Amino acid sequence: MARADLDKQPTDVRRMFDAVARRYDLTNDVLSLGQDRRWRRDVLSAVDPQPGERVLDLAAGTGTSSLPFAERGAVVVPCDFSLGMLQVGKQARPQLPFTAGDGTRLPFADGTFDAVTISFGLRNIVDPAAGLRELRRVTRPGGRLVVCEFSAPTNAAFRTVYLEYLMKALPAIARAVSSSPDAYVYLAESIRAWPDQAALAAMIGAAGWQRPQWRNLSGGIVALHRATA
Repeated sequence: MARADLDKQPTDVRRMFDAVARRYDLTNDVLSLGQDRRWRRDVLSAVDPQPGERVLDLAAGTGTSSLPFAERGAVVVPCDFSLGMLQVGKQARPQLPFTAGDGTRLPFADGTFDAVTISFGLRNIVDPAAGLRELRRVTRPGGRLVVCEFSAPTNAAFRTVYLEYLMKALPAIARAVSSSPDAYVYLAESIRAWPDQAALAAMIGAAGWQRPQWRNLSGGIVALHRATA
């Protein structure tokens, strides 16, 4: 996939993630300078899973983000549309019930989950608004949504430096550590094109979620959005 635009094709995105699956977790750790670990802890705190609760972790990839929910005693379902990611994840974490699913047509009944979460995957769904509506459908009344996604740094000077890193340094670093470095050109462009914090909150509200709010992480590089069903 050469460009990140509104016409991204699911088959292209799936093929891209299949290609990066083998070294995906390592590459993320390097490119984020280790901050991805802190972001996962923030997601876990925001979801606040209770023992026995059913949690959907959409765009779970290899299940790195799902394991902490299981360790808290929740029944977590890691779901992704990349079979390559699921295969790598199942080898590493065979105890988790990995499930293949399209974010716009989830293979779950209405009101299945107490909480749903998606980290760094909403922007890769062909229709993010439809994905948010589908997440709402599978969440019980009063259930919780947590979206962790790249966003707009709040400091203008830092934002300029950050965009330079995204478009120049990120692909260069990916060439050294990733199993498919060209994919990170797409990822950098998709981050740059993504709505800012307020625009995403509005999109969440339009999808039927109540009281959307957000908290900036790492100076707004990432934003953690929360809402209730």
